[in-house]
Amino acid sequence: MRFILILLLMTGMLSQAQSQERKRARDHGLQIGVLPPGKHNAITDVAGVQVGHTTLIQGAGIRTGVTAIVPHTGNVFQSKVPAAVYVGNGFGKLAGTTQVQELGNIESPLVLTNTLSVGTGLNAVVGYTLAQSGNEEVRSVNAVVGETNDGYLNDIRGRHITEAHVVEAIKQAKSGAVAEGNVGAGTGTVCFGFKGGIGTSSRVLPESLGGYTVGVLVQTNFGGVLQIDGVPIGEELNQYYFRQQIKDSADGSCMIVVATDAPVDARNLERMAKRAMMGLAKTGGIASNGSGDYVIAFSANPTVRIPYTSAEKTQTVSYLRNDEMSPLFMAVIEATEEAIINSLFKAETMEGQHQHVVEALPVDKVIKILKKHHAIKR
Repeated sequence: MRFILILLLMTGMLSQAQSQERKRARDHGLQIGVLPPGKHNAITDVAGVQVGHTTLIQGAGIRTGVTAIVPHTGNVFQSKVPAAVYVGNGFGKLAGTTQVQELGNIESPLVLTNTLSVGTGLNAVVGYTLAQSGNEEVRSVNAVVGETNDGYLNDIRGRHITEAHVVEAIKQAKSGAVAEGNVGAGTGTVCFGFKGGIGTSSRVLPESLGGYTVGVLVQTNFGGVLQIDGVPIGEELNQYYFRQQIKDSADGSCMIVVATDAPVDARNLERMAKRAMMGLAKTGGIASNGSGDYVIAFSANPTVRIPYTSAEKTQTVSYLRNDEMSPLFMAVIEATEEAIINSLFKAETMEGQHQHVVEALPVDKVIKILKKHHAIKR
């Protein structure tokens, strides 16, 4: 029985089942923005994008994990995707950024974990990529690994994440609904003084604007003054940054991954990435001095992929014009805002190392406040 329990914890199945007990924001009648979400209201609504988690909840002090985002179901190294990175505040360790900025593409699964496990994540992604069929002659791999610091709840100095955990998250990645809250890289995080975690959301443009989908996944571990759909929740709950000089630190980090099926080049993907920070700001985040706030954006549209090798010296691709980008900008802002709120709604109270306890967002109180401000009509 003990073996089965540990296995469930490692694969994230137990935490996923527990997190499903709490509803997402939209399930309570809260509708953020004006654009409709996709079928699963998740980054996986972008065709081909997959997400996997490995969750470690062991003993009194291990509260951490890995989240992997796979841009498409094929060999990503052989068929790279246009990509860009935007740094909102650079107090963090997002590995692999310079090659993304230089070449404008991503060639591996994206991995999120804790601060001291970035090196492990890099080794694991490199090993996974080299082992893929078709990559036998590959001699350079640019892995992209991001992090937030879960050291309040997690024994981060113990560096419990292994390469096997990272590879497991990649191999478990799937389409469809995405587990949120205390799972994967969000297992030990804290957001606005409440339990943070993994959150996701999506938006679908009307056919008149292209019918494209934008999906966002976040790992929330930051602070500020919480707002939900414009309502000052942090103030009403009397929990926010700078209260009592200061009770709750705003330092932390937020990793944001943006995916779209729109045929967008690296330059305009960077413009989309910049708008994700506007979504974070709408939740009350302030990108404080000690916060690592990074956005990775990529296009999963098959027509814009970049082949690793080609007999041709040129590549002809059709990209969206600048004038067509504004609807995608709005979709990013709305999806980022809702993804962050979903991470809070889904996360549960957690006790970690040194008997530290971080309470879950008191959803019942929040719903009453939202109704008082007419953010929820029913």
